Amino acid sequence: MKTILIVDDKTSVQRLLADYLTENGFRTVVANNGREALYVARHENPDLVLLDIMMPEMDGFEFMRHFRKERNTPVIMLTAKVEETDKVVGLELGADDYVTKPFGMAELVARVRAVLRRVYEEVPSADVLRTGDVVLDKKTRMVTVGTRKIELTPSEFDMLIILMAAPGQVFTRTNLLERLKGDLFENVERTVDVHIRNLRAKLEPDPANPQYILTVFGVGYRFNDEGDVTN
Repeated sequence: MKTILIVDDKTSVQRLLADYLTENGFRTVVANNGREALYVARHENPDLVLLDIMMPEMDGFEFMRHFRKERNTPVIMLTAKVEETDKVVGLELGADDYVTKPFGMAELVARVRAVLRRVYEEVPSADVLRTGDVVLDKKTRMVTVGTRKIELTPSEFDMLIILMAAPGQVFTRTNLLERLKGDLFENVERTVDVHIRNLRAKLEPDPANPQYILTVFGVGYRFNDEGDVTN
């Protein structure tokens, strides 16, 4: 049974989410703000976090800044804000998805299941992708570049799988959104750009001059063929 940490300062929202998730087969734990959520996460080891943004003491953005230093547990942000910049900030801090209030409970559960499936589904033990000196192991969800171990969020990891599984193939932003989120994505192409920027910051020796994840101007992105990578 997967454990979902619900972080929201409103008791009524906590109760509504907890009841619905419990009815759908999940175990739930709750926290009233980001500071409390950090404590609960350390002791309960949730499989996914549902995170409100606007909270007292420590808001959702500040929680993400601290949480991503400790864990790569997937996070879905729950926000009443509709500005694209707020969504982008959440993604830049390592959120895996976001749902704008008001939302339907069935949609929320579907998103929770989709993220959990992407992150925790079983994969063959031999399913390892190698391109140049980048190695991605799907079973252990580990990525290395040479001797460096790279820590990625779940969505960053899943996007890297898509790119590395077909080195040289050009993916449009829409292609990547569809593959990353299936039918449950909001068509905000800047989401892809944020994940690509985060991946480059972690993978590339010089993110300003990438040698692994290349931009195909006017089209999208591709992972460099092994023979093209310069050392």
